[in-house]
Amino acid sequence: MDHGKGNSSTFVLIVILFILLIIVGATFMQKEDY
Repeated sequence: MDHGKGNSSTFVLIVILFILLIIVGATFMQKEDY
């Protein structure tokens, strides 16, 4: 795998989307609970 200059921004974007997915999923789970 080649980690080029353009790959870092894409990796950051994927990480941010992944974190957002976890936050939204956790919030949805809490709403289902109550």
